Amino acid sequence: MAFPERLARLRKARGLTQKDLASMVGLNQAQIHRYEKGRAEPSMSALKRLAQALDVITDELILEAKERGPDYDLRLQFAAVADFGADEKEPPSTSSTPSPSDSKVRRWAGTG
Repeated sequence: MAFPERLARLRKARGLTQKDLASMVGLNQAQIHRYEKGRAEPSMSALKRLAQALDVITDELILEAKERGPDYDLRLQFAAVADFGADEKEPPSTSSTPSPSDSKVRRWAGTG
């Protein structure tokens, strides 16, 4: 799906009219219509405002799903693991006694 279709889909999914979205991002309705018909492309500034108004990252507007990196939740998990100490990054032990990293992994996974 190309940018024009993604923009229209996201706008409609949020129950917004072209006029509503235009008002939110400081553009006129005709410009949103041109974006959705593929007759114009937004500037970087307009793209950023569109993403903010639609509560998505710009990647979601401009890239196909297969072209994007990990989703937001997975990126948060990567960030959390990056904050682990060196000893906590070790694989869980096979012993029956949980290590500190075992409990941290379960907590971040939402199972502990």
